[in-house]
Amino acid sequence: MQFIYIFAILFSAVLFFLVGWYFRKRIGQSKVSNAEKLAEKIVKDAEREAETLKKEKILEAKDEWLKRQHNFENEIKKRRNELQREEKLLASRELNMDRKVDLLNKKERELRNLEKTVKDKEKILGKKETDLDRLIAEQNEKLEKIAGISNEEAKRILMDNLITKAKQEAAQQMKDIKDKARMNAKKEAREIIIQAIQRTAADHSVETTVSVVNLPNDEMKGRIIGREGRNIRAFETATGIEVIVDDTPEAVILSGFDPYRREVAKLALEKLIVDGRIHPARIEELVDKSKQEMNEKVVEEGEKALLDCGVHDVHPELVKLLGKLKYRTSYGQNVLQHAIEVSFLAGLMAAELRLDPVLAKRAGLLHDIGKAIDKYTEGTHTSIGVELARKYGEGEVVQNAIESHHEDVPMISPISVLVQAADAISGSRPGARRETLEGYVKRLQKLEELAESFNGVTKTYAIQAGREVRVMVEHEKIDDAMADQLAGDIANKIQSEMEYPGQIKVTVIREYRAVNYAK
Repeated sequence: MQFIYIFAILFSAVLFFLVGWYFRKRIGQSKVSNAEKLAEKIVKDAEREAETLKKEKILEAKDEWLKRQHNFENEIKKRRNELQREEKLLASRELNMDRKVDLLNKKERELRNLEKTVKDKEKILGKKETDLDRLIAEQNEKLEKIAGISNEEAKRILMDNLITKAKQEAAQQMKDIKDKARMNAKKEAREIIIQAIQRTAADHSVETTVSVVNLPNDEMKGRIIGREGRNIRAFETATGIEVIVDDTPEAVILSGFDPYRREVAKLALEKLIVDGRIHPARIEELVDKSKQEMNEKVVEEGEKALLDCGVHDVHPELVKLLGKLKYRTSYGQNVLQHAIEVSFLAGLMAAELRLDPVLAKRAGLLHDIGKAIDKYTEGTHTSIGVELARKYGEGEVVQNAIESHHEDVPMISPISVLVQAADAISGSRPGARRETLEGYVKRLQKLEELAESFNGVTKTYAIQAGREVRVMVEHEKIDDAMADQLAGDIANKIQSEMEYPGQIKVTVIREYRAVNYAK
């Protein structure tokens, strides 16, 4: 039984294997057949697509060929037309050239005929000139016999008569020209000057000797005065400017004849008011700082004047001196404003006269430059000015204009004449200058100079409109007894050398300071 069971199982397995193998073979044959059909279909489709693509490419190639053939034919046609136009143009030019050649040949024949005619006429003229010379010689011989003088003598007499007559006519013409020039010169000069004045039309600056400083409140006046007046005394000593504290609400007045000192004092006082720490040490510190700021401000004013006048390439030292002129007055007229006005006037008149207006402006602007330091240097402002111009590289024309504008030396250029005229115009306008203020300022300057002439004096300040002069001395050279004697000597010298109304108080200040530093 067991054997039969195993045999049945083996038989079944063999049977199933055979059946599976048969079906697998049939399925494989079916797949191969289907794959062959699919491959045949793909090949046929590929052949059809290749044929279609081939036909399309052939058609595209034919279109491209036709297009290029068409373009080629158009280009050939265009070139053919251009060649035809060129041929026509060449034919026309050849025709014109033939005509010109014919015309030139005709002109050449005419010139030959004309040349022949000219030669014939030259022969005739030569013969006539020979006959004329012969006739003139015969006539001259007859005239010499009749007049009893030779040909050369007659020529000399005739030339003398002609020269004399020409001189008379020339002298008369010169006289007429001079008379006419004199008649027109004044009129034209007036017109040029009037036009220059109208075009500048500068305002006249009325210079004063006081400056007003506004205060935030009236309480500040007491702080400015300080305990027992120590602050106000320290401020006046440091600046040389009198501080007037009166009933004017929220303001104090700074009085002094020197505008530069007054401006320094104004700057320092404004700084003190803003700072609020008002005491002698702080006053001296801010006064020194204000002096430094004034030096910078002076340079700015000089550069502004140069820019306004259109003058360039000026030495920095001259720029600084030019700015200082803003704080100088001449007979009540601001010197910097006067210099700018002279520059404009000279430049305008130079332009009218066809001269160099830039050079005229430069000379006009610098003509009073010596006034910036003439208080501290011996000599007139013209001599000081020309030395400064020479030192800092200004040209000969500018130097001469500075030196000759008061006729101290001869003028070498028309520019110098224009500067002198412009200076006179600017200074002589009604209201431009006031003699009284200038005399007052000169009196105060002389008062300070007299006090400074003594040994041991460091600084002097004229205050209270010249009614007091304060003298600072070196404590090493002047003791208390000598200070009293010095005050008397200064007072005596003032009495003997100056004229003044009322009386002048001389105050000699001797101060000793011991300074050390804690480290």
